[in-house]
Amino acid sequence: MELKEIPRVLNISKEEFINNYFKPQIPVVIQNCIEDWPAYKKWDFDYMRKVAGDKIVPLYDDRPVNSKDSFNEPHASMKMSEYIDLLQKEPTKYRIFLWNILKEVPALQQDFKYPDFGLRLMKGLPMLFFGGKDSYTFMHYDIDLANIFHFHFVGKKEVVLFPQTENRYLYKVPHSLITHESIDFSNPDFKKWPALQYASGFKTELNHGEVLYMPEGYWHYMRYITPGFSMSLRAVARNPKNLGKAFYNLLVMRNYDNLMRRMKGQEWIDWKNQQAIIRTNKSLKQL
Repeated sequence: MELKEIPRVLNISKEEFINNYFKPQIPVVIQNCIEDWPAYKKWDFDYMRKVAGDKIVPLYDDRPVNSKDSFNEPHASMKMSEYIDLLQKEPTKYRIFLWNILKEVPALQQDFKYPDFGLRLMKGLPMLFFGGKDSYTFMHYDIDLANIFHFHFVGKKEVVLFPQTENRYLYKVPHSLITHESIDFSNPDFKKWPALQYASGFKTELNHGEVLYMPEGYWHYMRYITPGFSMSLRAVARNPKNLGKAFYNLLVMRNYDNLMRRMKGQEWIDWKNQQAIIRTNKSLKQL
């Protein structure tokens, strides 16, 4: 894969962000953006155990999609304190995904601000993400194709991004938001997945206090190099095409996929995975 390093800046003005990154839809890492937040110093595993230890959290791992699972259905759950103990004790595949801190622990909102990047952030959807060493998310894009600001707090995280223009090389699963789940984007097998060699994207590693901007609809794969957690804030897609696709995903695609899972079961999942390979190989032959 052709992966460029994501540009990095120490800090950035609203005008610089809009002109240099938002308008051309280029990702960027901002290194010194949140040092004035209480969260910058306070947010670690011990603090989360203290303020949210009794909360039951949904957990996800890297098992393949199963027809019996609903859209984004968690694979397990446990108390936050027990989960943090697990993270600090040993590697685990369990991750917390899309955990709304405003709903679950409103007091955490006192620890951060909604920065002014020139985009209106959705203040009702601050989401936390946790993961153990070597746990990862499948390559996916968000259902609403939002502009995402990903604030990293603990540990180190590997990130690989692709714009939607690279879909034909990524073995995208139809009626879905993911690529074929067998692909290891940390170390892809090009003999098995030859089209990936033609995909152009971005990569970086996130450290404490850094903020990653992911443009509208960008595919993202994230692997926790060490146990850690991050928070995402989002802004609605501005591109009319992306906004239309977001409404389609939310109102049509998600419901259709759930219906087909109930009707066809695992046959539907297997057909989608097969089509990801067939359609991508067809695109490869047309190059």
